[in-house]
Amino acid sequence: MTNLKQIAAELSLSVTTVSRALKDGPEVHPATIARVKEVATRVGYVPNHHGFALKTGRTLTMTAIYPMETQDHLSDLLKLPLIEGMTLAARQAGYSLSIYSTTPDDDPIESVERQLRAGSTDGLIITRMVSGDPRVKLLLDRRMPFVAFGRTDLDTAYPYVDIDNEQIAYEATRWLMDKGCRRIALQLLVPGDQASAMRLSGYARAMAEAGIPIDQSLIGHGMFTMESSAAWFNRMLDWPDPPTGFACANELGLLGALHALGRRGLAPGSDIHIVTRDSTRLSRFLPAKIGVHFVDIAGVGRKLVEVLESRIANPLGPVATVLFKGEFDLGE
Repeated sequence: MTNLKQIAAELSLSVTTVSRALKDGPEVHPATIARVKEVATRVGYVPNHHGFALKTGRTLTMTAIYPMETQDHLSDLLKLPLIEGMTLAARQAGYSLSIYSTTPDDDPIESVERQLRAGSTDGLIITRMVSGDPRVKLLLDRRMPFVAFGRTDLDTAYPYVDIDNEQIAYEATRWLMDKGCRRIALQLLVPGDQASAMRLSGYARAMAEAGIPIDQSLIGHGMFTMESSAAWFNRMLDWPDPPTGFACANELGLLGALHALGRRGLAPGSDIHIVTRDSTRLSRFLPAKIGVHFVDIAGVGRKLVEVLESRIANPLGPVATVLFKGEFDLGE
């Protein structure tokens, strides 16, 4: 394998200059950087991360602990934009991204402990935040750089990147009300996670403002697949007083709702109104009149890596907190 010394010899440069050029060092002339990278690409140079780790104690790896929702097909499709954003941002920052997948039965604390014991990463991205999430205190106590995708209700500062799920659900519910809906079904995912709690909070706020009591039977949990979503919507449509508006959690929930309506010959936008959150822009390709909140999940992934990179470089620096808004397409 080609190493830095061979590249330096070919270009008549010092090993230090070559190393700095490959990292886009500001002290190296841009023309030199271009020459070094051209040769490195031609000869197939790959950095020796193992040697770097032995020398510095750093692995140049970031690890995202990401739970699998279910073993059914397509259930994790919506994670792809996030993973893409994290992967590209990590590569640009000079890191490798490792995805550590867990099952619904795995203990979240044990998953973090396993990463800490392995010592194979410079920083962690944790997801699926719950109330009083103990992983935050654990990572702060262990002084492991991390960033959370989501928020928890702990009275302590920690870095996070989140989506404004409360406002999205509030705007979705208000939009359905403006369409004349009063029986509004809200689709959630995990009962205990903070994202679902925030969606429920936004829904409840809109309902309270309109003076409409909440019917708990209109709130559904744990529907990660099109099949489970379609089954839930079908059950509600069988009721004597079915909902007139659906607020779907994501694209798979939307596809389940459309399937249920189609089997009954009902049309969204006339017979019933639907609004959804969309992370993949899949909804724009559907011939259905619906309201959509688009969220730039790839951008969320890039920001997670950016915040984590900052924590690794400066663990005692300012604690970044970032909240992404949904871009509402009224579907008119």
